[in-house]
Amino acid sequence: MGGVRAESHCAGLKAEARPASASFDSFRVLSRPSRSCGSPSRRAFLGRVPLPLAALALAACSTPHYYPPAAPNTARRKPPAEQDFKASDLAKSDIDVAAEAHLQESLASSRLVMEKLYRRNPREWRRGGYASMDAALDRAFDPRFEFQFAELGKLRGTDAIVLAFKPDYGGDRVFAFGVGLASMILISYNGKTEFFLVDSLDAQKLYNSARNVEIAAWKLSNARDANGQLYLLSNEMGGDVANLSFEREFGKIIAYQDVMSRITAQRTNRTIRRVSQTLATAVFLPL
Repeated sequence: MGGVRAESHCAGLKAEARPASASFDSFRVLSRPSRSCGSPSRRAFLGRVPLPLAALALAACSTPHYYPPAAPNTARRKPPAEQDFKASDLAKSDIDVAAEAHLQESLASSRLVMEKLYRRNPREWRRGGYASMDAALDRAFDPRFEFQFAELGKLRGTDAIVLAFKPDYGGDRVFAFGVGLASMILISYNGKTEFFLVDSLDAQKLYNSARNVEIAAWKLSNARDANGQLYLLSNEMGGDVANLSFEREFGKIIAYQDVMSRITAQRTNRTIRRVSQTLATAVFLPL
């Protein structure tokens, strides 16, 4: 299954220039406030960059969100394909490109975790009323919903993960866990899937999300109902060969988030406040 795109919502912006004889410094970009494009910091930045680059950055406001397909299994991963050059690439730094790659890999691994959970717990997608596992996955990663679903009370991030392990929750636990995991990662990237010179990331949010993935993985392997049964089956240690494929994907996501956190901290010269918790009693960190 391929990734899905959906148009993001952004208020229009316009550029205004002084007489043609003016230098680039005399150009200024005007914007109306909006959720993704009109923050004060972004307007201030746009006012200091050359108009051609500012125009490219503003064009990013209408860039569709893109959620990738599930990550391939390790043995089936193909070499990365060379990407075609786009004009908008002129408004990206190397760190912006790295952020996009880390995010896409994390979302792809999140979808693979959700797919694996459905394969081990097929009763869940049936409980959610879906025609198939693929139908549930497609709905969860449809960017038009922005990971907000009525059946989850529009909970996202760690709130949705917590819902998946509530004893009285009668819905699709895999759906709640998968949506929570993927949306938590997206939230740590400020809800964006493409980045430009005008954007900035928060190293602490990325670091906290990595710790939250560790907590989520522990809960998945250990949370049990009143009868002592796991809410969701994942890793399997019995049999001749242990199935640790879930741990492999969680490990990838944690590594992606930690590496991006370090890159962001170096870029912004900020210190990450590190947190030490025991997983058995750990609480999710805020983003």
